[in-house]
Amino acid sequence: MKNPIALSLALPAGSLDSYIQSVNRIPMLSAEEERDLARRFRDHQDLDAARQLVLSHLRFVVRVSRGYNGYGLGQADLIQEGNIGLMKAVKRFDPDLGVRLVSFAVHWVRAEIHEFVLRNWRIVKVATTKAQRKLFFNLRSAKKRLGWMNRDEAAAVAKDLGVSTQDVLEMEQRMSGHDTAFDLPVDADSAADTFAPAAFLEDHGAGPEQQLELDQDEGLNQEHLRNALAALDQRSRTIIEQRWLAENKTTLQDLADRFGVSAERIRQLENNAMNRMRAALAPA
Repeated sequence: MKNPIALSLALPAGSLDSYIQSVNRIPMLSAEEERDLARRFRDHQDLDAARQLVLSHLRFVVRVSRGYNGYGLGQADLIQEGNIGLMKAVKRFDPDLGVRLVSFAVHWVRAEIHEFVLRNWRIVKVATTKAQRKLFFNLRSAKKRLGWMNRDEAAAVAKDLGVSTQDVLEMEQRMSGHDTAFDLPVDADSAADTFAPAAFLEDHGAGPEQQLELDQDEGLNQEHLRNALAALDQRSRTIIEQRWLAENKTTLQDLADRFGVSAERIRQLENNAMNRMRAALAPA
């Protein structure tokens, strides 16, 4: 079955407490009932059986989600992500392996919650490699005291978790930081609000005096170009405009057909006109 399980859990909308009370009232399944439902879903694609398997394990997802409350994310969101993991587990569960669904599903539930926490804990993702992900969820509990770890403590944590000491020190630094806005907030009005990365970037653009000078030079160049074009005869001016100034350049052959001459003649007229313009634009 390639499509995700489509289930209507039929649980009440409202407060989180109401949801938790509702899932705790759903009866647990015996091993035999669970095995029968799982076989019905696996062998016959019985979605009602899958629905019963999911509903009977929602309280387990709530329990697992409580272990992630310290990351500053809403428990309702954690539960929702855990429920997605539970449904994925039900879809892949094999009742003939001799394990209960709860033992199989715990890995899928935690994987979905882990991914959600990593995506939403900070604006910038703090853990991308396998070692960093392991440290993200274990570093705080592995630390023996508050404050920064010294080299020996970091080495001990690294040995316990099977990562490098540098990974431990880098993750500790990442987790101790905080998100900072690139620009100042709109209502910044005190000295404490003046720090923002944007204030420390060097501006390589032109200053007001340089910009005025550039604008004046651009205006003079445009005027000189107009005067040089005006000095040309109509045919030469048209050739220069179509060959150099138009957005869609015209080919020599198209201009030759237009004026009833050869393409070579158009090339000669173009070169002559360019030479006259260079002479007109040359500084005195």
